[in-house]
Amino acid sequence: MQLTGNWSYPTAIRFGAGRIDEIADTCSAAGMRNPLLVTDRGLAKLPITTNTLALLQQAGLGKALFADVDPNPNEKNLAAGIRAFIDGGHDGVIAFGGGSGLDLGKIVALMCRQTRPVWDFEDIGDWWRRAEADKIAPIIAIPTTAGTGSEVGRAGVLSNSETHEKKIIFHPKILAAVVICDPELTVGMPAAITAGTGMDAFAHCLEAYCSPHYHPMSQGIAVEGMRLVKENLPRAFADGNDLEARAHLMSAAAMGATAFQKGLGAIHALSHPIGALYDTHHGTTNAVVMAPVLEFNRSAIETRIEALAAYLGIDRGFDGFYNYVVEMNAALGIPANLTELGASNPDLDWLVASALKDPSVGGNPVAMDADNTRRLYEACF
Repeated sequence: MQLTGNWSYPTAIRFGAGRIDEIADTCSAAGMRNPLLVTDRGLAKLPITTNTLALLQQAGLGKALFADVDPNPNEKNLAAGIRAFIDGGHDGVIAFGGGSGLDLGKIVALMCRQTRPVWDFEDIGDWWRRAEADKIAPIIAIPTTAGTGSEVGRAGVLSNSETHEKKIIFHPKILAAVVICDPELTVGMPAAITAGTGMDAFAHCLEAYCSPHYHPMSQGIAVEGMRLVKENLPRAFADGNDLEARAHLMSAAAMGATAFQKGLGAIHALSHPIGALYDTHHGTTNAVVMAPVLEFNRSAIETRIEALAAYLGIDRGFDGFYNYVVEMNAALGIPANLTELGASNPDLDWLVASALKDPSVGGNPVAMDADNTRRLYEACF
């Protein structure tokens, strides 16, 4: 009997417009008196960040900021973040931003007092048990995009700057103690980032839905998450001030990251090496490879996609759903292929080898090998 699984669901979430004002109370709930806010360079000087720091300062919690974070964070960013945490005598991390700020913030909290290198905690088997759990700092997560869902995840993605590989770093205790989901923080997001992050949430839900693993709770969350993206991403893309659409997308992002406990697949396995090598936006890369991966997996998922298409109000089953993805990407200005995305002169041997080492491979409905993965990459280019 294969109906077995290890299930874990998210933490306390304070959801709603204006709830960033609860940041001081949230720090108290997480046991923080001297937090370090970790975000990326692009967000560091924006009003949403400076206003949050002002709220912390007014509450007597300081206004410590670390923002030396690349779009695809790496071990150099991590080392600098750990130094900032230790030098400032901090007792917790506020991970603030999109996927890069959230992921690096969580990994700083994991690594701030560890003695082993971060690569020892890659999401392989039970490697997470190598960490000294009592030395992990508490985390508050505050997303400013609606895509990765990293705010409710127990892992972070870190690029190795020497090998150009993306590694998934995992530990159950890097699940945030409290999450603030305030859709007002996403209102200023540029249209292209709205598109890429929205399709990232859709990809998370889609891959979780298609994964062959057993997790019916994730299955249901994935379906509803895709409905929220389908109905609200075009609205938010057309009008960045549509707060209702922004709120639904923020829900969908958290739902996607909750759902993919059931598994990811070829979309992420292909996307991670591309992002590490070409520094492309993760969600946009997922969107670019989505249609070829659907066709690749068709033999295993056609019946399931037909049911999904019916729920979403898409006619013509699998073909209709496939066309919906292609047309949605075009409407959002997503590049048609990886070449248009900027991934030129690909080293297919390296890409294929990297994709097959990615943990997401195990959740793909069709078994991936060197030959079919190479053909799939060729289709994406």
